[in-house]
Amino acid sequence: MKKRIITTIAILGLFILVCAVIVNLNTGKKNNLTKVKVAEVAHSIFYAPQYAAISEGFFEEEGLDIDLTLTPGADKVTAAVLSGDVDIGFSGSEATIYVYNGGEKDYLKTFAQLTQKDGSFLVSREKIENFTLEDLKGKTVIGGRAGGMPEMTFEWALREAGIDPEKDLTIDTSIAFAAMGGAFIGGTGDFVTLFEPTALEVEQQGYGYVVASIGELGGVVPYTSYSARISYIKENKEIIEKFTRAVQKGLDFVHENDSETIAKSILEFFPDTSLTDLTKVIERYKSQDTWPKNTEFTQESFEHLQEIMIASGELDEIVPYEDLIYNSD
Repeated sequence: MKKRIITTIAILGLFILVCAVIVNLNTGKKNNLTKVKVAEVAHSIFYAPQYAAISEGFFEEEGLDIDLTLTPGADKVTAAVLSGDVDIGFSGSEATIYVYNGGEKDYLKTFAQLTQKDGSFLVSREKIENFTLEDLKGKTVIGGRAGGMPEMTFEWALREAGIDPEKDLTIDTSIAFAAMGGAFIGGTGDFVTLFEPTALEVEQQGYGYVVASIGELGGVVPYTSYSARISYIKENKEIIEKFTRAVQKGLDFVHENDSETIAKSILEFFPDTSLTDLTKVIERYKSQDTWPKNTEFTQESFEHLQEIMIASGELDEIVPYEDLIYNSD
């Protein structure tokens, strides 16, 4: 009996020792990584390449430990970056232009893009066959924040179709981004612009129908991107380069794999969404060529972004490409 107790204690001791070694190894691995604080403007399947880069370990391969914080609103993201609360901001590319024109000395520069089209979809309360933007005349649409990329892209698409956003329909920009779906379900508006997975959820619950992709209507534009203060970039060029490489690996992953494989990779980030629904949403984004092949900004797309801003009355003149885009070359 005594011998059995001693043996049991010995086995238990060995188990504890092994566990301690494993913990130390994992801690050591984590300690060898450089922590980078990132503020993301929204949590959406639209940003699948970013979540794939995290789940597939691409950031860790580059020696980075990503501390991702949800910071709703591009204005709040830039405020967090400017204050030093985070190192890198992830939001609409228009945010860097607002900061630059505001006269900030240590302004933000964009160094990598993740999406090249708008990620929202126009949802109708009624089912409409052969929908066109003409169907919006006289209607009320819940839009995004005034001055934000979703709303400006939507308005630009309307103008391109010969529709005046101010005279031909009513666009409600007073509702917070996170509350737009709920407001529509509650009875507000005839249409709403929603990101995924909210658009699909509204459809499945029978409250509306997706009738158009704002991304397809808006064309190629450096829609969502990563930016940092010029001082941070100057002092941490290696981190910026490593971060960019990891994002590029995330983009490669979504282009090289089918929708279900991508869905399985990022499922942990969307625990309330089924694998089937997640796959559907990713396929929807893949089909409209949402994600660019690489992280580099082209001058043409950056100027198209500013054309959209000028048309919306949020910008007076185009800001030089070289002033706001960081290239490591």
